[in-house]
Amino acid sequence: MIYLDNAATSWPKPEEVYTVMERFLREAGANPGRAGHRMAREAERMILETRTRLARFFGAPVPERVAFTLNATDSLNIALKGLLKPGDHVITSSLEHNSVARPLNRLAALGVEVTRVANDSVGLIDPEAVRKAIKRNTQLIVINHASNVLGTVQPIRELGRIAKENGLLLVVDAAQSAGHLPIDVEKDGIDILACSGHKGLLGPPGVGILVLKDEIPVSPWREGGTGSRSESPVQPEAYPYRLESGTPNTVGIAALGAGVAFIEKVGLAQIRAHEDMLVNRLLEGLRSISGVKIYGPADASLRTGIVSFNLAGWEPVDAGAVLDHVYGIAARTGLHCAPWAHEAIGTFPAGCIRFSTGYFNTVEEIDQAVAAVRELVRSAA
Repeated sequence: MIYLDNAATSWPKPEEVYTVMERFLREAGANPGRAGHRMAREAERMILETRTRLARFFGAPVPERVAFTLNATDSLNIALKGLLKPGDHVITSSLEHNSVARPLNRLAALGVEVTRVANDSVGLIDPEAVRKAIKRNTQLIVINHASNVLGTVQPIRELGRIAKENGLLLVVDAAQSAGHLPIDVEKDGIDILACSGHKGLLGPPGVGILVLKDEIPVSPWREGGTGSRSESPVQPEAYPYRLESGTPNTVGIAALGAGVAFIEKVGLAQIRAHEDMLVNRLLEGLRSISGVKIYGPADASLRTGIVSFNLAGWEPVDAGAVLDHVYGIAARTGLHCAPWAHEAIGTFPAGCIRFSTGYFNTVEEIDQAVAAVRELVRSAA
């Protein structure tokens, strides 16, 4: 299998991730923070270790500002529904994943005003368009760091500066950038960072991350047991327990810590350089094939490891099936849970084919994928 669906979930994982998961389930599989025995203490230690590692990785001021959620979608719902109220105004883009678009649509039905700024032909957002969209009732800007359709990397630091100059909060969907691009919530002006653990951070599915730069009063999305302050009749005010209730996915959190440790060991710069090399080779190969239409920036440095394209004579879903069954290539086709983004680039409703590379992909795999695409185009001629 040539796995080119890393934007959905990275695979394979570093060996350390598998090791930590097995060790936890065999040796420390208790409920963290709910008892004083050694297994519960070890489970709590593993959570704190991952929380501390992520705080350092993302430049959070203290580990307590890192909350664990179900996934990036959960993190974004917590942030948006915990901050916005009827009469507020929020600025976003036309390239957002449904994890932003759908909560905002629900909030709009309740009286929140939503402005979606347009993108250019390769998916870039003009920061000045965001500045011009600010109104007296604007509360926050929510934007993806990198598009899950085009891979386009947005000028987050500039948007952060605009947000601060106008007293607004910047919420960043980093599902496609965490683990691929450097992120520092302080330096980048990010107030709330949402991401998943199973993509670029190389952890398993089932863990999301919500990082808060300051003690922003986000209303709790769920309430219940936190393992502390059990005498209180209401949810604790202090972070992270303000946003964490119920038994956490401790095995997933511990394994996520191992994934981030692997990234720190290899170095984010080396990971980025390898993925840039693969994307440049993929773009070069696809451009050499007549009948291939590529979307997004031409320069790999302006995108993550995502390359989306369509083939003359092929519906995306059919091409994806042949790539899988005939060539053993895993790709994602369709609308990628981002229909507005496809409307913006003219690929709605069929969508497109998406190859997304990761650190464990090789040059040989990229060359085989390009050769497979070439054969598909020839077969439709």
